[in-house]
Amino acid sequence: MNSQHPATSAANAAQDSRTFRVLARVGYVVLGILHLLIGGIAISIATGSGGENADQGGAMEQIQQSPAGVVLLWLIVLGLLALAVWQIAEAVIERDPDAKSKWAHRVKFLGTAAAYLAIGATALVYALGGQSQSSESSQSSESSQSFSATLLAAPAGVALLVLVGLIVAAIGIAFIVRGITRAFMKNLSAPGGAARSGIVAFGVAGYIAKGIAVGVAGALFVIAALTHDPETAGGLDSALRALAGLPFGAVILWVVGAGLVLYGLFCFARARYARM
Repeated sequence: MNSQHPATSAANAAQDSRTFRVLARVGYVVLGILHLLIGGIAISIATGSGGENADQGGAMEQIQQSPAGVVLLWLIVLGLLALAVWQIAEAVIERDPDAKSKWAHRVKFLGTAAAYLAIGATALVYALGGQSQSSESSQSSESSQSFSATLLAAPAGVALLVLVGLIVAAIGIAFIVRGITRAFMKNLSAPGGAARSGIVAFGVAGYIAKGIAVGVAGALFVIAALTHDPETAGGLDSALRALAGLPFGAVILWVVGAGLVLYGLFCFARARYARM
């Protein structure tokens, strides 16, 4: 008699499906492509020749305008949906008997699933023919500003927005720590030799670069709260442009952009060697 909870049984069935595993690996390829595009846009901004949004929306717009762009966008939607479901399945399946580790495990995978679903939703908008507004700010920045304004208007809104910023900044720090400690390698069945060294190098540089970008986005939320100025808040595009405004900002942004490109290459390796 099968005593498994129905949700656990469904999660196991999904992970046992070869088709589903293939789609999930496609999802990692999709993430790689998006980070290559975002990193390239960041580098173009650093060199003074980029006007696109350095975020998922800007990447989706480039894909939408390419040959067979709509087909690629639907592939992105499917791949990210599969990745999100895979993460949810990982959260449901109890692999660690320790209760504290179990809940940390669930929060981690459910948070990652939510991020994949959010990016997939952006891809769906573009696949259905939508596009970003023709303004200097990206849709993600405008959404962040609207969210910040709404939160600031609520009771204890300043404290809540600071909390949001600290959570986002903590996610960025977690990326940096994961890169420095090479913790990402425990989820890969990587080969040895030069190939492994390359994957490690791309992963370290990529995780640190992404962590810096996400961390700056979190700092912008905190600044928006403390200055009561929701327009300060923004998404990835605003964070990268904020880096460009620092002393030696062009160099810093170029390095972060190159790191995001390397993270994209790491995602390709992850598609091949991820343990599934």
